Amino acid sequence: MTTTAPHAPHRENDFASEHHVYEPHVVGLPPLLPYAREAWRRRGFAIELSRTRLRAQHFNTTFGQLWLILNPLLLAGVYFILVDILRAGASGPGFFAHLMAGLFAYYFVSGAVREGTKSVVSGGRLILNTAFPRVLLPLASVIIAFKRFLPTTVIYVPVHIASGLPFGWGILWVVPLVGLLVVLATGLAMIVAAVQVYFRDLKSFMPYLLRVWLYISPVLYFAREMPEEYRWLLDANPLGQLLSAWSDVINGGVAPSAYSLAVAGAWAAGLFVIGALFFISREREFAVRL
Repeated sequence: MTTTAPHAPHRENDFASEHHVYEPHVVGLPPLLPYAREAWRRRGFAIELSRTRLRAQHFNTTFGQLWLILNPLLLAGVYFILVDILRAGASGPGFFAHLMAGLFAYYFVSGAVREGTKSVVSGGRLILNTAFPRVLLPLASVIIAFKRFLPTTVIYVPVHIASGLPFGWGILWVVPLVGLLVVLATGLAMIVAAVQVYFRDLKSFMPYLLRVWLYISPVLYFAREMPEEYRWLLDANPLGQLLSAWSDVINGGVAPSAYSLAVAGAWAAGLFVIGALFFISREREFAVRL
């Protein structure tokens, strides 16, 4: 006669110091102030992550840093020749400086968006194995883009001087405009980072979207040259009035108009708030989708 042993009671692992209980996920916002404090406390994580990614792209080598300067300079030269051909050589003496400054500002924002698109998906192992505010991933992408943006000032200053453009107190408006560029880039990076988790084809469409965005932004032309029927694009484009103000400050040496600042500030603040709320409310779901 055989007897069946009673079912052995479930025993927890005596060697584990922590026990994790997984419950059905409910999408929602965590307490924002504690979340922001934790993200700020771990800001070194985003800085180190950006340094690691830049090192993987040979940013710390001599040729890598040289390419950071040569690449935007060659890009500006190519676009200048293209636009100058279309204008039959009537671009004007200060146009190259405008083109360079606009391209550098645009590629800072688009670079943050491009890096941000893959920031969460490529950080799957970190998300699955490490507890940290996930918003640090797109923030690291913005830091990478900003570190790439800084060397462009080295090659712009001589062009600014050679073009005979003014160097007055008005040029200090560059500082708050760069701040708006950072806020805008951060908001967009958070949005595309979260969307890419749900729609993996976004990365494939991004180069085309960014190219169209460049053409409708006042980079290859002055904002004042836009035909009247298309001037609404300056307001509908998050970079439209911001780059218009950028050109006024750098090329004209004058303070940007209050209207341009208001529209640019509204776009930057609005996209930052929307991006932060959307990203943070969805980040708990990332682990099960990667």
